[in-house]
Amino acid sequence: MKKLIYIIITCMVFAACKPEPEPIHYGQDGCSYCKMTIVDPRYGSELVTDKGKVYKFDAVECLINYMNENAGTSFAHVLVSTFDQKTLKEAAGCYYLRSGNLPSPMGMYITGVSDKQVAEKFDDEYGGQLYSWDELLKSFDSLPTIQPRALR
Repeated sequence: MKKLIYIIITCMVFAACKPEPEPIHYGQDGCSYCKMTIVDPRYGSELVTDKGKVYKFDAVECLINYMNENAGTSFAHVLVSTFDQKTLKEAAGCYYLRSGNLPSPMGMYITGVSDKQVAEKFDDEYGGQLYSWDELLKSFDSLPTIQPRALR
């Protein structure tokens, strides 16, 4: 009986240690990279380490800069808030529009959207360049400066 209780308690401890995301408290939480207050629910993002430490960001570009500076860290979750749904989703499943018509909080004009179909719709509406998560990571350091434009 003692052995069964020990097994149950051990399982509960390990289940409780599973790294999980936390909600971003917009207007209250600060960006872990640039230290600005996170205010726009269309652009927030979050990293959760394998050990459960949560880092919150005000823009995708802050998240990527943090990841690049902490390349040896393993992340259980890489989440971005999508412009169309304003909810955190796994970054790898989203698409990214870089458009001068959609200014992001840190000025790199990167906007996460929930899927490719929505991304293509936003591209038709706002213009710009579409990226998958992998494409964005690969080209991030060489993205050219973008200037805001008038809507088409």
